[in-house]
Amino acid sequence: MEEKLAEFLAHHPYTSKLPLSAGELEQLASVIEADYLTTFLTCVIHESEEIMGIDPRLPRQEILKLAARLLVKNLNAQAASIRLFDPDTHRMLSSATCNLDNYHRRSTIPFKDSIAGDVVRSNRSIPVPSILQNPHYRSKEIVKKKGLHSLLAVPLRIPQFVDEDAWDLLGSIQIYYREDNRLFRDLEIIHAELLSRRVSFVLAKKKILDLHRLNRRKETISDKIFVKLSNREGIKLKDLFMLLIPELGEFLEVRNCSLFTLSNDQQHIHLEASHPADITYHEPGYTFTLDHHPYFKTTVQGGVYGDYPHERIDRSYLLIKEPLASKLASPGLHKFVRKHRINSILFVPLKINGTVRHLLTFFGSDRKQSFSDEEIELLVFFGKEVMKASRLEFLGDMLHDFKNPAVAVAGLAARARKLLDTKDLNAVRDKLRTLLDVVADEGERLQDVAQTITGEGHDTLVDLGKTAVARYHLNEAVIQESGRTGIKSQPLAVEEGLLVRCPLPGLIRVIDNLLNNATKAIPARGGVLALRCRREKKMARLELQNSGAMEPAMVDKIKRGEVKGRGFSIIHRFITANHGALDIRVKNDRTTVIIRLPLQGSTPP
Repeated sequence: MEEKLAEFLAHHPYTSKLPLSAGELEQLASVIEADYLTTFLTCVIHESEEIMGIDPRLPRQEILKLAARLLVKNLNAQAASIRLFDPDTHRMLSSATCNLDNYHRRSTIPFKDSIAGDVVRSNRSIPVPSILQNPHYRSKEIVKKKGLHSLLAVPLRIPQFVDEDAWDLLGSIQIYYREDNRLFRDLEIIHAELLSRRVSFVLAKKKILDLHRLNRRKETISDKIFVKLSNREGIKLKDLFMLLIPELGEFLEVRNCSLFTLSNDQQHIHLEASHPADITYHEPGYTFTLDHHPYFKTTVQGGVYGDYPHERIDRSYLLIKEPLASKLASPGLHKFVRKHRINSILFVPLKINGTVRHLLTFFGSDRKQSFSDEEIELLVFFGKEVMKASRLEFLGDMLHDFKNPAVAVAGLAARARKLLDTKDLNAVRDKLRTLLDVVADEGERLQDVAQTITGEGHDTLVDLGKTAVARYHLNEAVIQESGRTGIKSQPLAVEEGLLVRCPLPGLIRVIDNLLNNATKAIPARGGVLALRCRREKKMARLELQNSGAMEPAMVDKIKRGEVKGRGFSIIHRFITANHGALDIRVKNDRTTVIIRLPLQGSTPP
């Protein structure tokens, strides 16, 4: 080092003119190194370590605030601001300031024709000796009030670690000084760039830690789903919500989480599931039009991306920061958030091959201003895993529905086979025809169930009484074929013309499950089974009664939809989706299950 510095001094135009011998030049180099360079480098090392000592577990904005404060101190400046480039809006976002907090700083400035934008585009430092004379610096009134007249802008860059197609995190650090027409020397610029790289180091370390934490959370979610799937009882979406939502609690206090599915034409959205059911604004089972709900439309179709006072519209999510003030929230939603003390609403689109197919909503009790890429990635992962579970639950329901018609077909076919052994076939011809007609009907139903892989079908006008009577008679045949005795069917009491609008396959599923549960609940010694259907104001009422008292605790669980059995879970979802009601009464060692559905032309209660 001494020889290089001495050689430099010997050939420098200034020192070469001085009457100094070679020995004196070496002595001068040694003095400069001992008295200045050692101290300077020690200070630079200390400043670098001070910045690198910022806790990378802090939020990014807090890291940048601490970094701005240290840059002001170590570079003997008066103020600093840090802006990051937003690839969605192509603007520079204000992320942190030091000694500029009492002055209004525009949250965004244009990328083009701005000093911060020029730094990002060129990836080099830009000194501005006089702010007031620079045409690219537009907020001159701010620096006038603060007494700032010059600045040094240095680049900030953090590379992406996973996605090669993703943007690097780009930004500009602007360091302000009081002097006007200030001369920025090369050593000063290099000093600032070195400290900027140390800020990049902290942000890169934070990125690595965030990715590690993200992967750990993903593994936790996957493990919990795997354990849940291992249970013989199968998987229920509601239980999965309860199991996984606590995993999101570190950065989002969730009051409600809902899962929606979009139609193929991207014009309608259907609520698949919501938890908890008593804190949800959107009605389960309903289909909504995107044009009538600005928050859905913005989430799916996008908007003018940016951070606004009441909303943050990001390519990856929509955050309503102030639900009561946001224009994207409807009056009904305003009433809902007041009632449940909800302070932020997050909408996350779930894309498949670049197209939004599903959507998650989170009603939060905390006030959120933004989300990191890692947080949104975890929510998207959560949503896609829940969507898989939803399909598995639906498949489980379909397999469950195979049971009743499959048992009926097997039993009735066996009876028909026995009748064929009768010597006089003419005497049993009508009975054979009836049995085979039922077998054909149930076989057709099995085909419908097999083909119903995307839902329960479209709403149709159904006669509740006729449908219930047909399923009741089929259940009688199954009971007879099973060889079970002692079950007495009471006379049917069914009114005519009880027309309801709902999916017919879904209604058949509900009635079959009710009959199956009621039959199983009858004691081994025997009992009665009764069916009644009648009009009750604007509702059609189906009532099924069986011998055997249901435990009060079980009654409460069924009404809340918290039973483990899949049959009552199917019943509960269907009734909720079709604006009906479920009631269970136990009296005199008999259990009566009542379901009510709106009659055609009536308004759901």
